[in-house]
Amino acid sequence: MIIPHQQLAPETLDALIEEFVTREGTEYGEQDVPLTTKVSQVRGQLERGTVVIVFDPAIETTSLVSADQLPPGI
Repeated sequence: MIIPHQQLAPETLDALIEEFVTREGTEYGEQDVPLTTKVSQVRGQLERGTVVIVFDPAIETTSLVSADQLPPGI
């Protein structure tokens, strides 16, 4: 199920984005990118619709997913 990011409280959205960008294995570049920059980039992707928030009720998890990776019917 897709959760529109506009429906989340700003603090909740910030926490979700920060958790996503600080997950182990998400730092691949040669240079460190500040957390605020990463959060801003992801927020922009959400606003453009290239990334969406997906909630899986079966395992009660929320994640950010590239819109082009969504399976049909979601």
